[in-house]
Amino acid sequence: MNTDQPEVASWIIDRLGGTSATAALCEIKPASVSEWRKNGIPQARLLYLRLLRPEAFEPPNKMAAMAYSSSGDPE
Repeated sequence: MNTDQPEVASWIIDRLGGTSATAALCEIKPASVSEWRKNGIPQARLLYLRLLRPEAFEPPNKMAAMAYSSSGDPE
């Protein structure tokens, strides 16, 4: 996953709950996370976030499949 691409970094930040929520997870200012949307997520922060919230890095279709299968509905 190349987080140097702004759309990828923004997708991850959104999956983590947005700019303020991501900043709170990393104990930094929201302005720093806003910069990540433009410049990409620094590698050390990316590794930390991936360990802390691995579900935020799952492809959307996998997450939808997991939610559907855990709802008790037939597959």
